[in-house]
Amino acid sequence: MPTGVALRDARQQLFDAAERVLLREGAGGLTSRAVTAEAGVAKGVLHRHFEDFDAFLAELVRDRVARLEGQSAALHASAGTGDVAGNLTWALLDLFDPIAVAIVGLVISRDELRARLRQARPAHGIPVLTDAAAMIAAYLHRECELGRIAADADEDALALSLVGAGHLLFAGREGGAPEAAEVSKVVNAVVADVVQRRLL
Repeated sequence: MPTGVALRDARQQLFDAAERVLLREGAGGLTSRAVTAEAGVAKGVLHRHFEDFDAFLAELVRDRVARLEGQSAALHASAGTGDVAGNLTWALLDLFDPIAVAIVGLVISRDELRARLRQARPAHGIPVLTDAAAMIAAYLHRECELGRIAADADEDALALSLVGAGHLLFAGREGGAPEAAEVSKVVNAVVADVVQRRLL
């Protein structure tokens, strides 16, 4: 097996392999041996680039959180266009892809991983979910500034409700993601009041 893999290539190769294992085997099947076997690299490659397996997993989670920046920018750019519930529906469908849902399950299942992540960012909550809530709250704040939702809307509470409901819709689901109509129904239930009251 190859051992002379450049750090950047090794990191991405290992992350991609970990995501495939996580989707196929779940959090319980995600081991350093499974990751290196899936990546097609020698067992020592992971440990040459990361302090230990939990350090690798922490970086995997941070990598997923970093990907939210693009989603956040796209959602923020949609403020003032389309309809609020529609924008939020597509944001949740984009956010809760199978890997993101699996990453949340991984964080929940590993105490040491949560401890590592807390050292770097002492915020409460579960990474990916708390970042998603911040993304949605920022979008709702912008819609409030634009007068498209009620001025007294509690953007943080709405964002938490949407992310919590979204996670419940997507997690542990067999046969793929929920239909857009199912997600839209939940989104509309959460934001209907603040959208309607903007007109009052």
